Amino acid sequence: MAAESEVLDAKKVVEYFEIGCRTVLNRTRPGLPFAWSINPYRGCEFGCRYCYARYTHEFMELRESEEFEKRIFAKSGVAEALRRDLKKLRAGEGVAIGTATDPYQPAERRYGRTRAMLEVFAEGGGREIAVTTKSDLVKRDAALLAEIGKRNSVSVNITITTLDAGLARLLEPKAPRPELRLGAVEALAKAGVVVGVFANPVMPLITDQEAKLDRLAKAARDRGAEWFGGGTLFLQPCARRVFFPFVAQHYPHLLRRYEERFGESAYLRGAYADAIRERVAAIRERYGLRGGPERRRPEPGTVSAQPWLF
Repeated sequence: MAAESEVLDAKKVVEYFEIGCRTVLNRTRPGLPFAWSINPYRGCEFGCRYCYARYTHEFMELRESEEFEKRIFAKSGVAEALRRDLKKLRAGEGVAIGTATDPYQPAERRYGRTRAMLEVFAEGGGREIAVTTKSDLVKRDAALLAEIGKRNSVSVNITITTLDAGLARLLEPKAPRPELRLGAVEALAKAGVVVGVFANPVMPLITDQEAKLDRLAKAARDRGAEWFGGGTLFLQPCARRVFFPFVAQHYPHLLRRYEERFGESAYLRGAYADAIRERVAAIRERYGLRGGPERRRPEPGTVSAQPWLF
């Protein structure tokens, strides 16, 4: 399907394509806090050095490292597909939008696939919907998200990896700068949308210092965030091929340690992971922030469901 995709548009570096889809809801693996995920786009122009979704381009016989951020596929017929797919959902099953690629990356300005699906959710009630993005474009849909939230459990997670604009530009070359993301938090909160901030991923000896996380949590609280969280770096082989050269160039003294810690596993476990979890929890408590959105009941007459909690 990818090979036959029609070119929608092209910029100097990035090409956009349209790809057909039979379904937009994807069942997640057991143990996650949501049962279904939606990714309106394949590939992501933000080009984050730590991105774990690069391998998905391999399914389309594209080179993950070179093509993932340069060849973006917009899924077609998403509204119709979502209406069909929603019949699969059972009460209490949450839907997460943007689990692999950002639903508000630059392609969304042109093709509006994320908004099209939000408009479908606005048609009904009793659903549990969470959106995760590191783009301030989400402000465009603030009124729509607030409207959906009247009959559904809706939350928005804004990812802000660091407040250091220079470091953010190196880590996430084409993502909006941190201040713009904080502006999105504020705009959503003022519109009545429940919103929180995730400092993901927390990177050892790069973004994990308590002072940096504390400053970010305070800024999030001051702009209207209701929760704050942060998980440690997750490096799949496809991500290591991009992230390790970044470390070698900008943090050469840390390269060996990263290679040792991630040489055989994509996860950081043990004492370090426990320490970060405790650090984030202490900072969260300091600023009166929750770990996730508050539980609330759907309006009477809607689908019976319990909002899922991070």
